[in-house]
Amino acid sequence: MKKTILLLAATFMFAACEKVVVDPASGTSEQSEQAAEQGKTKKFTFTLKGDFSNQWKPITRGYLQADGKDLTDVWVLDYDGAGNLLQQLHQDDNTSEDFGKPVLNLAYGQHHVYFIASRGQSPTLNTETKTISFTKVLDTFYKDYEVSVVSTSNGNRAVTLDRVVTRLRLTFTDAIPSNAATFNVAPAVWYYGWNYQTGAPAASASNQAVVVNIPSSSIGKTGEYVNVFGFSAATEWTTDINFNSKTSGGDVIGQATITAAPFVANRSTEYSGPLFGSPDSEVTMGLSTDWTTPVTGTW
Repeated sequence: MKKTILLLAATFMFAACEKVVVDPASGTSEQSEQAAEQGKTKKFTFTLKGDFSNQWKPITRGYLQADGKDLTDVWVLDYDGAGNLLQQLHQDDNTSEDFGKPVLNLAYGQHHVYFIASRGQSPTLNTETKTISFTKVLDTFYKDYEVSVVSTSNGNRAVTLDRVVTRLRLTFTDAIPSNAATFNVAPAVWYYGWNYQTGAPAASASNQAVVVNIPSSSIGKTGEYVNVFGFSAATEWTTDINFNSKTSGGDVIGQATITAAPFVANRSTEYSGPLFGSPDSEVTMGLSTDWTTPVTGTW
């Protein structure tokens, strides 16, 4: 079980299996234990849950899974009512028995506890900008959980996290030729990070290609698809999508453009069409008014 915990105030105590790091200006871990013994903190056990739509499977207890994929990391960041970071916890061993069930000692008073659960690759947490970003975005869930801690507070809390990513799915209706090596998807604007304090997408990139290697098993097949995940707020926005397929030598053998594709958190935007039979295709599409169902179109 591997955990990283940062403690920035002297009034917090963690379980014995967790490493405590105390700011020298704030005191010692022994003083933190004494403060807890004096009743100034209360132990909270948080059980992470999910309630998701769009035929994406919910998080389940015991391990965290969504859409048939195991989540790999959980972050918990505890802020007081004045916006000061008090402590943070990172669970990165999803085989651990307590994965998805973090335990914190919270001081009496108001707190915003931010929860992030993800399977994104190469995460970077920046507490100065209050953002988390990934080199490759995959399914990610989040909750800003506000709690007022008093001596009579219930220390067992179930926290429902919400999906904060959107998904672009491109399905290719023609057969993939034998010289195709990669699909390359480049949205005009895409978000690779999340501001956990404001609840807004962050770390935007322009025309940055997501490269997907084509396995040999896909050659000659129709109906193959690629998924690209990115962060999105609950308010719909649009961007153009340029994508192509290249040979191993970098030659373009098929390309297309989607204009003003709409995205929103917890919704899949799905397009299909031929890529290799039409070298320069462009598409506009109609938007479904139901946010709980995928938006579909053709190019």
